[in-house]
Amino acid sequence: MAALLPEEVFERRGRAPAPSKDLCQLLVTRREVVQPLSLLLSVSGNLRSDSTFVLPKVIFRWWKISLRNEFCESRPGEIKESQEDFLGDSSLHIQIAIVFGAKVLEHVLSLCRGNYDFLEWLPVPLLLYIISFLELEDIARLSQVSRRFEMICNSNALWENIVENLCNTITPEMKELAQEMGWKKFFFTNRLQLQLHLRRRRQKQDAQNKELTE
Repeated sequence: MAALLPEEVFERRGRAPAPSKDLCQLLVTRREVVQPLSLLLSVSGNLRSDSTFVLPKVIFRWWKISLRNEFCESRPGEIKESQEDFLGDSSLHIQIAIVFGAKVLEHVLSLCRGNYDFLEWLPVPLLLYIISFLELEDIARLSQVSRRFEMICNSNALWENIVENLCNTITPEMKELAQEMGWKKFFFTNRLQLQLHLRRRRQKQDAQNKELTE
C-alpha cells in the first residue's frame, strides 16, 4: 500500500514567529534513491558500484529574511535526515514545533513511524463515489475525521450523487432549485416544503418575466 503514496508524503510552508521573518519549508518524502559510490562503500564493503537503496527523508529548509547587511549574502539552510534519525532529533522537533505548531510535529512523527492515512491520498472523485453509498449516519461520522472529509461530506457534488442515486426522477426545475439552496439542504427538505419552494420560485420567475414584457 505504501507504494501508492506520492514521493512527497507531506509538505508545509510557513514563516518563523516574530521577531524573525524567515521563510521555512518542511518536507517528508516517501523515499530518496541514494547511489554515490563513497556512501555505498561506507554502508557495506561488498556493494557493487551500480547498487541503489532507498531512504525516506525529512527535510527542513529555511530562507533568511533580513535587512541587516551581515545577512545579505546568506544562503538558504537545509537539514536533511532519514525518518529514523528524525525520530530521535529533539532539537529539530523543537524548531518544527515553533514554526509549524505541535500538531504538525505530531503528524510528521506519526508519518515517520509508518502511520499513513491512505484514505487521505485517494482522489476526490473516487472518494465521492465511495461515500455516496454509505449510510447517512456513517457520512456524518466520516465528516468528523478531518477538515478534508468535512468538506467532502458536505459538498454539493456528494449530495447531488446521493440524491440522484435515491431519486428516480429529478426534473430540470428541481435541479435548479437544488443548486440554489444546496444539494444537502435539498435532500433533507421534506416534500411539502420543496413544493412550496418550487411554487415561490415559479411565482418569482413569472413576476420577472412580466416586468421584462412590460
